[in-house]
Amino acid sequence: MTDATAFVPGHVTGFFTVNRDEDPTKAGSRGAGVTLADGVTVRLEPGDGVELNGETCDLEAVARVLDALRSTAHVVVETDLPLSAGFGVSGAAALGTALAADAVFDHGLSENELVTVAHGADIQAETGLGDVVAQARGGFPVRLEPGAPAHGVLDGIPATREVEYLARGQLGTEEVISGDTDAITEAGRQALSALVAEPTLETFMHASREFARETGLLTPEVRETVQAVAEAGGEASMAMLGESVFALDTGLSDAGYDAERCAVSLAGAHLR
Repeated sequence: MTDATAFVPGHVTGFFTVNRDEDPTKAGSRGAGVTLADGVTVRLEPGDGVELNGETCDLEAVARVLDALRSTAHVVVETDLPLSAGFGVSGAAALGTALAADAVFDHGLSENELVTVAHGADIQAETGLGDVVAQARGGFPVRLEPGAPAHGVLDGIPATREVEYLARGQLGTEEVISGDTDAITEAGRQALSALVAEPTLETFMHASREFARETGLLTPEVRETVQAVAEAGGEASMAMLGESVFALDTGLSDAGYDAERCAVSLAGAHLR
């Protein structure tokens, strides 16, 4: 078994819609976010099972990728990103597994085909809606249409900045997207419309804050932090879906928080 390691950036969503479909390659979300140079590495070894930061775990999206590719391997996932906090770790693990498995087992699939496998796995596991396609692209991805590459349409904000982030707690994706999401989708549609009309980082951050408030997803702890950043002259919003805050440049540090800082990942997911 040859060695292969993939890197997939973390992904923070500012706002989103929920677009369901029986075909997981057509399901997903519209919305916008930012990919982080802090991300997830995935390595395949002989054996089976999944290991996350040294602990055996069950990542359904990873298992689904291996099943779809008819591959057996021990998947080693490592990340410094907070877990279950809105940083797309599940999608990253799925996409990294697809990239590494293709290299190890010589499946001969294209990037879009591998992204489609990982996107479908993340959708079926109910752990993400649009992280995978965004992580494959990098930068500040804007998802104009939902779904995997054959169906989804991606654009982006032409910018590069440093980003700070701070996890205040955990928020399960499944419990939010499995309920009534009409209000979320309408707020996400309005946010996307505003961003398309003026595709700047300032519009993205403003639309993200409006989305967080209008949907009721904004928790007291996150609201307090976002307000503190604003009072310090910065731009911040809530990471969807997680009880976390992300800010441009040194926004969180300027407000007195001990936050993590990294660059935007312009390259997107790739083999190392």
